[in-house]
Amino acid sequence: MSDNELGLFLRARRESVTPAEVGLPDGSRRRTPGLRRSELATLAGISVEYLARLEQGRDHNPSPQVITALAEALRLTADERFALMHTVKSLIGPRKLCPGAGLPPNRTVRPTLRALLDRLEPTPAVLLNRLTDVIAFTSGYEQLARPLGLLDPAAPNLVRFLFTDPRARTAHPDWARDADDLVARLKTGSVSDDHLDDLVAELTLTAGAPFAERWAATLRMPASPTARRLLHPGAGELRLLDETLELPGAEDQRLVVHLPADEATAAALDKLTGRRPGALRAVAG
Repeated sequence: MSDNELGLFLRARRESVTPAEVGLPDGSRRRTPGLRRSELATLAGISVEYLARLEQGRDHNPSPQVITALAEALRLTADERFALMHTVKSLIGPRKLCPGAGLPPNRTVRPTLRALLDRLEPTPAVLLNRLTDVIAFTSGYEQLARPLGLLDPAAPNLVRFLFTDPRARTAHPDWARDADDLVARLKTGSVSDDHLDDLVAELTLTAGAPFAERWAATLRMPASPTARRLLHPGAGELRLLDETLELPGAEDQRLVVHLPADEATAAALDKLTGRRPGALRAVAG
């Protein structure tokens, strides 16, 4: 990576955005069709001098607030925001942009999260850390995951199961797609540190090319949430939608809730988990 990867990115994007795209008059005497540095600085709420330092590679430590403001001002797409965030992470390291990323993976379940999981019962829901370690789960998740073998190890881990347990390929009919998405999420959810490096080295050895080639591939955005298939020994083929909740204040943890994507899956999950559907209460409009 160039020492000025961030600056090159910002300048290229600034010069590709026309004033009309961001609600500014075209004016006259423009040497390029893109935004002037002063215009972008005004839109982002930062000084022209600071933007110049970023573009020239004289400042590698923008705050998350500055990065967000620039992304908004430049009208970045989801893929462009992803590329920008990864560039910044690579430059400033995990601790600045992702507090706690250099620490051991967080396995502590705070009381409010325990209460939330209890309230979600018996919906399948699991609490993960940045390395996809399984930390806590509902009884519904246990009914879903234990027959697959995912919870057999003393310290279950999603990516380790998917790539090293032969049962995973049976459980995931679309294994290649699921593997692509999980590696993409692992790469975006954890900046490289000793803990991630150890997991990658382990899987490169134990899983071989299926993991190593995906890890070495060009970084990409994780796929948008779509129904994925899971073949369950007791419930048959399930089509699930995964809703991922980031947890402010829980450092590197996230909560994943598995929801049915169709009526057949809903009925199968209700039978599996013992759920008794009730009437949804909504606020009248």
